[in-house]
Amino acid sequence: MEIFKKYSFVFLVICSALSANAEVQRHKFVIEATNVKRLCKTHNAITVNGMFPGPTLEIKNGDTLEVLVVNKARYNVTIHWHGVRQMRTGWADGPEFVTQCPIRPGGSYTYRFTVQGQEGTLWWHAHSSWLRATVYGALIIRPRDGESYPFPKPKRETPILLGEWWDANPIDVVREATRTGAAPNVSDAYTINGQPGDLYKCSTKADTTIVPIDSGETNLLRVINAALNQPLFFKVANHKLTVVGADASYTKPFTTSVLMLGPGQTTDVLIRGDQQPSRYYMAARAYQSAQNAPFDNTTTTAILEYKSASCAAKKCNAATPVMPSLPAYNDTNTVTAFSQSFRSRQKVEVPTDIDESLFFTIGLGLNNCPPNFSKSRCQGPNGTRFTASMNNVSFVLPQNFSLLQAHQQGIPGVFTTDFPGTPPLKFDYTGNVSRSLFQPVPGTKLYKLKYGSRVQIVIQDTSIVTPENHPIHLHGYDFYIIAEGFGNFNPKTDTSKFNLVDPPMRNTVGVPVNGWAVIRFVADNPGVWLMHCHLDVHINWGLAMAFLVENGVGDLQSIQSPPPDLPIC
Repeated sequence: MEIFKKYSFVFLVICSALSANAEVQRHKFVIEATNVKRLCKTHNAITVNGMFPGPTLEIKNGDTLEVLVVNKARYNVTIHWHGVRQMRTGWADGPEFVTQCPIRPGGSYTYRFTVQGQEGTLWWHAHSSWLRATVYGALIIRPRDGESYPFPKPKRETPILLGEWWDANPIDVVREATRTGAAPNVSDAYTINGQPGDLYKCSTKADTTIVPIDSGETNLLRVINAALNQPLFFKVANHKLTVVGADASYTKPFTTSVLMLGPGQTTDVLIRGDQQPSRYYMAARAYQSAQNAPFDNTTTTAILEYKSASCAAKKCNAATPVMPSLPAYNDTNTVTAFSQSFRSRQKVEVPTDIDESLFFTIGLGLNNCPPNFSKSRCQGPNGTRFTASMNNVSFVLPQNFSLLQAHQQGIPGVFTTDFPGTPPLKFDYTGNVSRSLFQPVPGTKLYKLKYGSRVQIVIQDTSIVTPENHPIHLHGYDFYIIAEGFGNFNPKTDTSKFNLVDPPMRNTVGVPVNGWAVIRFVADNPGVWLMHCHLDVHINWGLAMAFLVENGVGDLQSIQSPPPDLPIC
């Protein structure tokens, strides 16, 4: 408890000392259908303010954001501010039917929250059905006035948003998959800042994203994986990248030639203009860890273009850019080496004396075809329907109330608090799993945490249907990733691998394929917080759960009252 009291005291002192600098930034997001042409075809895509990707929001640490969202589209919508801690402002977090009911067509809602103690790159996206395929944008948090980055100030900064594009309406794609029980169609292209790049049909060089650089410059790339369902490798031809931050936490700098980001993750890298002035492709393509599963194997590109006079004199605009060699689609060794390079900048206070030691299995499943369903509705393997679960519970969202509203107002029958803290049945998680374990139990089960409790979670992948690297995101919190490994987690031998000195702080952890990761955090933010796989196909199937963090003592340890314009179901 001492660590926690210390955190709270320091937090309050810092807040009162620095709030004088803070500003309130107001924005309006109009959710509307806009004609967007990609891959030779025009689609009526859902966008924010007619922009794809949506607007980049730039704020300072300590600022308050007020974003009025007006829904002029034909679908329900919510907006999630991915990675924002939302201290006591859970009503602004955004996941549909978790912290709010959706904003109905014709409705509006103002998200109000303060970003405190976070710097770097986050992002925002729709958190309703598959709307985030096109409804997303960057959220950049700079240091407070008078403070600087813990690395040399870059000459320029460029957000790099990696996306995924369907040559169809993404909502139709997911609805068809829900109807048939099969896996949804894979995407037709990846994008960088909304553009597929010139390796795709009808994508000319004029439509390819250009990222400027000059000889001798050091620039900052803020890379965000906004793809719906695919972890991605990212590389710049002939250039090294120095990682300096991830998920709005600074890291100990390390140099690499390749990045891998799961959906939801961000990575800040410095790039130096130290090559022959010319044009170089930056490229991204799939990291595919699930064997025999179909995936989009295309490559998106942007162009790093030197602007110096010598380049202009040599007319290097005409030069075909140099292409990087990307890792093989299933190169797990490269992913492991990359993810294990992350460290916090200095020694950190990792929670010890754990109050809640949890063990969550994650993975897919197959439901038997219900007797009243026709064959056309059971097109999964061997006439089944795909599903997914955590600790054998397949998460079901409520439809008439949000979980937070039901908790706050004491509405019975919306959820239960009996989510299992350990697997109901122990088995060889990464071995040959019995078919009897392929069918999880559906439920809306939460796990209750006392305010201030110190939590450790072992997240264990399983080989049910297929093992896979799952990017697991926890809303309302950052956490320390203290270890990861392959096979079944063994508490006797694997605890020796725990980094309790300088582990990285993240909001989304890539749980290794056929492996495990261990995270720790202090439950200091009351509310209802979703934890889920950030591959949207998996959250649709139920790979999620939620924590109910109880209020502590007094106002500063309690969730605020709901805003008056909170949408009702």
